[in-house]
Amino acid sequence: MIIKILGSGCSNCKKLEANVREAAQELGLSITIDKIQDMKDIVSYGVMSTPSLVVDESVKMIGKVASVEEIKKLFKTLNL
Repeated sequence: MIIKILGSGCSNCKKLEANVREAAQELGLSITIDKIQDMKDIVSYGVMSTPSLVVDESVKMIGKVASVEEIKKLFKTLNL
C-alpha cells in the first residue's frame, strides 16, 4: 500500500506521518510512505489544505492530523 502525506513538512505533517506509521504497525500492514511537499503536486490532488492523506492515489483526509485510531479505522474500512 502506498501512502502519501501531502504537506510542507511542517510539524503537523510529521505528526500525521508518525501516526500513519504507528497505525500500520499496530495492524501489521506493510506500507510505503511518500512525502509530497511541492505545492504544484499537492494542488494536482485537488487539495488546498494540509496535511492531507492519500491512500493508493485516493485522497482520504484533508487538512487534518488524524489520530492513530482514526487512521486504523480508515485502513479497516478500506479492507487493508
